[in-house]
Amino acid sequence: MLQIEPLVIITILVPWIGALVVWLIGDRHEKIQHVCAVVFSTTAAISSIAMLWVYRSGTVLSFSMGSSYGNFSFVTDGLGLFLATVATVIGALTIIFSVDYMRGSAQLGRYYSFVLFFIGAMVGLVLTSNLLLMFIFWEITALCSYALISFYNDDPKAVSGGIKALIITQVGGLGLLLAAALMYAYTGSFDINIFISNPSLFPSNILGVMAFGMLIAAAAKSAQFPFQTWLPDAMEAPSPISALIHAATMVNAGVYLLARFYPAFKDVPGWTLSVMIVGMLSALMAALMALVANDLKRVLAYSTVSQLGYMVYAVGAGGILASQFHLFSHSVFKALLFLAAGAVIHSVGTRDMREMGGLGKELPFARTVFIIGSLALAGIPILNGFWSKELILEAGLEHGNPIWIYVVMLIVAGLTALYTIRCVWMVFYGEKKQGQHIHPIGRNMKIALTPLAIGALTTWILIGPFSKMMSLSLPVHFIQEIDLGQLFNHVVFAPATWIALAVIALGIMTWFGKPALSGIQEILKPIAGIAQESFGFERINKFIVDATQGMGENLRTTQTGKLNWNVFYILVALVVVFAVLMIGA
Repeated sequence: MLQIEPLVIITILVPWIGALVVWLIGDRHEKIQHVCAVVFSTTAAISSIAMLWVYRSGTVLSFSMGSSYGNFSFVTDGLGLFLATVATVIGALTIIFSVDYMRGSAQLGRYYSFVLFFIGAMVGLVLTSNLLLMFIFWEITALCSYALISFYNDDPKAVSGGIKALIITQVGGLGLLLAAALMYAYTGSFDINIFISNPSLFPSNILGVMAFGMLIAAAAKSAQFPFQTWLPDAMEAPSPISALIHAATMVNAGVYLLARFYPAFKDVPGWTLSVMIVGMLSALMAALMALVANDLKRVLAYSTVSQLGYMVYAVGAGGILASQFHLFSHSVFKALLFLAAGAVIHSVGTRDMREMGGLGKELPFARTVFIIGSLALAGIPILNGFWSKELILEAGLEHGNPIWIYVVMLIVAGLTALYTIRCVWMVFYGEKKQGQHIHPIGRNMKIALTPLAIGALTTWILIGPFSKMMSLSLPVHFIQEIDLGQLFNHVVFAPATWIALAVIALGIMTWFGKPALSGIQEILKPIAGIAQESFGFERINKFIVDATQGMGENLRTTQTGKLNWNVFYILVALVVVFAVLMIGA
């Protein structure tokens, strides 16, 4: 009989142990590093899958950390457990893909160590019920993303992208830390479940500060409006890392945070509307930016921001099940798209879609799996993205007033289909460019891509056990259990579904009707120019990054370089921290 407690420990600690082992092996033993990374990541994935059979609500594991920090506790409810499974399974597939992609690369130990550390931190983040510990895991994921985005540290763009991601996501860290401090001040505990069950313990103004602090944290972490510009710059990372960040770990954390705390914040005046508006603006702006981008990975990055916008919108509309089911679907098809794009880039040596074209005949496997992922992204029946996106639109129509936000989300569905067909056509169809030297796709790449392609076609049939797990283990979220037949009836016979499909078809036809729409294209050119400049938000985020780096440079003057003084300052800071904790206790 499986026991849940050791499985939780294994799923978190095995990737961290693997990170240490791979680091200690050293880069002189590349083959052993590849094997160890695959073994440790696969073990964590198997452990997380095993937990799906023995999950339960409430605390399953707890470690006492004294009166100041409370218990470092862990839960295995549906909300956290399925995200832990996503992180470990897709993390393992990205590592298998990396065996081919990173073969012969320098500093392979550093690469695998941070990937495994990243996976373990994400699992800890979604399984802990202690907000302070969640903050610690939150910051570890930020560190890992920075290290992996800037992995090619001799490339200024990669370093700049890593620094930008670190600084912007720290804005979210401040929001989460503020919420944790207020929770402890009013309850003397960091236990998330106690807070969610009793939000009335907090004055309305304090609860409002926590609610909007969490929204800022989620927006920064999930690259939502107005923090969306850091995610495209993260594309300077190796392609497997792009898949890991976009599909399995980093950006999912923000959506998870909103869904986890929804019962506590849903009655805060203006919060749900603000969440819907943030999701709507993110989805719309990112879709427009994807439409004018020519970098293959940036198109997919903007697509991630847009799809996360759908999930955020669904949370604001009260569609927690729809939001998390689309997060599940998105994790599968976006990992497929990024890894397939990585295989194409690895084969042709460029990310510029204008330098591609006609690759379908040369790379038939990559073409097939990429098209499957693209159809899921566009919301074409019967792939997983269709069902989960329709659930979101249905939730928005039923519960998400005002109606104009729903209309905008429908328009975004059409834009998604348009930029998706544009991407597929520019890469795999049309005329083949002269001078292309195409390398075959490696065996391990195909091994990683195949289950993801199958998943994009089939994961929607898991709605029954998925919704049951959510419903039974999250009583305060009031999630309704639905089976496959109910999903079919709910989606297929809803008039809104056919309206959405008509909009999607219109988006696809727009691409093929370009010559007839040349006049409209001229009218929309100014909007395209603004979209290419990230609607001006790149300047705002750059100002934040530059200001933070400037403050850091100024603070360097406090470092004397003398060990005795540095130790003295550290001790003074520790005394102050302990004094504050004692006063609070």
